Amino acid sequence: MVVKRVALGLAASAAAGLVYSAGYEVRSYRLRRFDVPVLGPGSRPLRVLHLSDLHLTPGHRGRAAWVRRLAALEPDLVVNTGDNLAHPEAIPTVLDALGPLLRVPGVFVFGSNDYFGPRPKNPARYLLPLERIRHQNARDHADAVDLPWKELRDEFRSAGWLDLTNNRGALTVDGRRLTFAGVDDPHLGRDRLDEIAGPAPGDADLAVGVAHAPYLRVLDAFQRDGYRLLLAGHTHGGQICLPGVGALVTNCDLDAARAKGVSRHPRPGGAGAAWMHVSAGLGTSPYARVRFACPPEATLLTLTGER
Repeated sequence: MVVKRVALGLAASAAAGLVYSAGYEVRSYRLRRFDVPVLGPGSRPLRVLHLSDLHLTPGHRGRAAWVRRLAALEPDLVVNTGDNLAHPEAIPTVLDALGPLLRVPGVFVFGSNDYFGPRPKNPARYLLPLERIRHQNARDHADAVDLPWKELRDEFRSAGWLDLTNNRGALTVDGRRLTFAGVDDPHLGRDRLDEIAGPAPGDADLAVGVAHAPYLRVLDAFQRDGYRLLLAGHTHGGQICLPGVGALVTNCDLDAARAKGVSRHPRPGGAGAAWMHVSAGLGTSPYARVRFACPPEATLLTLTGER
């Protein structure tokens, strides 16, 4: 009888946790703020809005409205690290969400969910070993619906955003020259590091490396080439976390302690180490609408002078 009561109690707790995570936390959007000392000493601050993993469908009007209101932050630069789409007809929703932010200087890369439509899967799949996840993802993408990523790319480009898909480029932002290197989604093995290899320009105020998924091979290459700020998404911050413990997995080979937030790369910080921000993102797959102890987020990074 005691065992039965314990089992029922555990089942009730699990059910309550599922209702909370799927019914409340997945819509509990947060703005996180960090100061990152990557500019030259004495530089005035530069405000960067980092967006990732929107995973929008035509029905996500609340999420789109929340993102649209972020324009009131008046960022100097927007960095979009991919996985904008979760439906073949979601482009109008994405453009509505980004709306006024598309008038701000911006850069972007795409993730797997910009290319391929989501498929039903177990939300706990992210807890599997990485090689098994890769194998199952490859099977999913083999017969997945192609999403209209080219149309989204053209919309971003026409707004003036810099396409960093295996590409390098530069922007003048608030009177500062920023140089960038970016790769296509490393989670799909589409990164082409040889196409962007080489030292970051030494005459820029800041060199930034951008990727959807923060795989170590990409982070290491950016850091070796002198990129001082690294930005990525993809991890969903672990998506299912334990209070007081944090992320259990990252869905890539990045360590779980850096599944979201600001850190140094490589760890521990030292000579030549870059600053890195990994966004926990704003959405989930529509077939895995669960977040636990990991609210959806966008991030405002205030870049400051080195101390």
